[in-house]
Amino acid sequence: MKDKTQLLVSAIKNGTVIDHIPAKHLFKVINILGLDKIESQITFGTNLSSDKLGSKAIIKISDLYFEDQDINRIALVAPHAQLNIIKDYEVVEKKKVAVPDEIVGIAKCMNPKCITNAESVVTKFTVLSKSDVSLRCHYCEKITDQDHIKMYSS
Repeated sequence: MKDKTQLLVSAIKNGTVIDHIPAKHLFKVINILGLDKIESQITFGTNLSSDKLGSKAIIKISDLYFEDQDINRIALVAPHAQLNIIKDYEVVEKKKVAVPDEIVGIAKCMNPKCITNAESVVTKFTVLSKSDVSLRCHYCEKITDQDHIKMYSS
């Protein structure tokens, strides 16, 4: 007999599972990856118990794999996330996201007076902290913390 305290979420045949997303950032991840615009099947859960995060979210996307640029986007809002690459119902690769030393063209500067918000200049940030992400704008030196990072949509 099955334990009634466990919920079953169907496995995906091929695609990507993004695990260890902080629960409060689930919809940020969905938005920055443009998952609301794709035709693939998506399953997500939030406020799931996690020893590491307290509560976490998970996203399963059928028939979709991510480029490095997309992985960088995930790292900015979920620096401890893990991507599981699924093929024929098996995990064939596990990737931990890593926040790069520099972020180019992914995030917006918080300073309304920054040249990147007034002209066609690609944003560029130096990463000051990778665990609790903090970015410094290359142009105006405004510092943005993880809770205030705004991304360009995919």
